[in-house]
Amino acid sequence: MVKLSIVVPVYNVEEYLRKCLDSLINQTLSDIEILCVNDGSKDSSLDILNSYAEKDIRVKVLNQPNKGQSAARNLAISKAVGEYLGFVDSDDWVDLDYFEKLYDAAKKHDADIACAGFKRCGKVNSTVRKSFKEEKVYADINDKVSVDNLPEHNYIWNKIYKREKWHFTFSEGRYFEDMAVLIKILYELNTMVTVPATYYNYRRNPGSTVTLKTAKHKTDFQWAKNEMHSFADTHGIIMNPSYLFKKREVIKMFGLTFLKVYYYENIIKYKLFGFIPFLTKEI
Repeated sequence: MVKLSIVVPVYNVEEYLRKCLDSLINQTLSDIEILCVNDGSKDSSLDILNSYAEKDIRVKVLNQPNKGQSAARNLAISKAVGEYLGFVDSDDWVDLDYFEKLYDAAKKHDADIACAGFKRCGKVNSTVRKSFKEEKVYADINDKVSVDNLPEHNYIWNKIYKREKWHFTFSEGRYFEDMAVLIKILYELNTMVTVPATYYNYRRNPGSTVTLKTAKHKTDFQWAKNEMHSFADTHGIIMNPSYLFKKREVIKMFGLTFLKVYYYENIIKYKLFGFIPFLTKEI
């Protein structure tokens, strides 16, 4: 058994894929497998995957017709043999000590989940969106939800999970599947340890799920939100309603972002240039 299985769904990401894979094959934790699922890519993504697999036996390429990210993740999980599971989106990357620090913390505390901070990366700069100051263990579900900052930071990828405890599937054909399932994972798995001083780096680009606004994206977002809150209500899980995101407004001057306004259930947040906190106002 390897220490960690890393799940990487891949679809038409030739521009970013090498950076992602380089960050994985060069991890300081070497006892890993990297399960890359080519989800019917039409660009050179499959060629890139095959070239890495030829050079590194830890890179394993799985192919399927285009079924979406959820189906790709489910396929990789079914093939995984690692002690722990991790997830990396193919246009993102991780610090080189990322998985070693997560794995060591999980083993040290016999934790089912290890959780790290993350940065949001644009074309010019990166912004730390979550960080932890200490290695600390949480067992109560409300503590786990609070420290993970649900529902605002509802991500599957800044954590690793004990594979023997994993019995979850991602809803296929849906967007925002993380939002629907993460709260169930936090509830059903036991302790979670926070890990400081290493980061998952996620790339925010116009084609990402969080920026697309088609009718299906809106419908699936509402579905995922309802799934999450229904589960929370049923199991007595408390989430701060102030963080329930509703919409975002971007104000530009001379073609550049001057201000972003985030509307929540109970508050409005203002950020200069899109990333400098400026004002929080109660509604």
